[in-house]
Amino acid sequence: MGSARASAWRGIDHHDSSRWGAALVRSDAPVTGWLLTGGAGYIGSHVARSLLRAGQRVVVLDDLSTGESARVPAEVPLVVAHVGDEKRVRAALQDHEITGVIHLAAKKAVEESVADPVHYYRQNVSGLVGLLAAMAAEGVDRLVLSSSAAVYGTTMSATVDERSPTVPDSPYGRTKLIGEWLVRDVVRARGLRAVNLRYFNVVGCAEPTLADPGGANLFPIVLRRMAAQAPVTVFGGDYHTPDGTCVRDYIHVQDLADAHVAATTLAARPECDEVVNIGTGRGYTVLEVLDEFARVAGRPVPRLIVGRRAGDPPAMIADASKAARMLGWRPRFDLADMVGSTWHAAGFTVGHRPGTEPGQW
Repeated sequence: MGSARASAWRGIDHHDSSRWGAALVRSDAPVTGWLLTGGAGYIGSHVARSLLRAGQRVVVLDDLSTGESARVPAEVPLVVAHVGDEKRVRAALQDHEITGVIHLAAKKAVEESVADPVHYYRQNVSGLVGLLAAMAAEGVDRLVLSSSAAVYGTTMSATVDERSPTVPDSPYGRTKLIGEWLVRDVVRARGLRAVNLRYFNVVGCAEPTLADPGGANLFPIVLRRMAAQAPVTVFGGDYHTPDGTCVRDYIHVQDLADAHVAATTLAARPECDEVVNIGTGRGYTVLEVLDEFARVAGRPVPRLIVGRRAGDPPAMIADASKAARMLGWRPRFDLADMVGSTWHAAGFTVGHRPGTEPGQW
């Protein structure tokens, strides 16, 4: 893939790593050792690279159930273990002189959590219990926790801040909220310093090799429908939104990775116990997303508007002012970057029609 292809859309130049590395948030914390759980996954692999570029030392712990060892940078040690294996986690903390943990390892599919809630509680809650026990035993007192906007559930207000009610609709969302409660209790009991990051809808990629291969949000659904030359189903066209379709806050995964670097500085502060929304503060309708895919693809994206889907709020947008205030962080990438990087990582040039080349998908 040549540079002309990368410059064909207005977004990230995947072939120039300085494009996304140069503007990364620098950590003001002293160089320390961070154990990154789930670091071989989609988000984790971006976070690992951001930490390295910020001058931090990183060790990845991942059971590779969904992650891929090839995503881990060559210079980063990889410990293959489950986060709930207290003995293995303690050994990793000791062997690599770890002073802080960024915990991403978790199951995250809402529909799967509804079908198998026991599995989700075992992985997401019991796994965190084991991790916190290992941290306490080894005297590691800094934690950046991956949480989710799913803790808010179906919101009454279009914009949510960290004080908004938390009434999650799914077992997945409930496991994330329980994780926050658990961490807060440990903060109070043991002096842990923690930052809980509530992610909104994470999309895009910084490099094609780091793309999300199995995401369940709108972006990968659009790709799959376009590959099948089938219309995208849009649930609800009569909401009180600019074009009648639902509004969501999407965030580029590289912006999210930058936020983790900023959070490591905050987690170094004494008595830190913070919950922070990580979104752009800007919502996009479903049709706006489809129109941007059409622009990048160079052809219309057929859509089929059907009735509303139960439980879908008309709009859900992050109030990201606390992230700007506490982390000194602001998102850099817009919808064109998010869609462009998603499309490019899937192996398509602008104007290419997915599904026309056998074996492409």
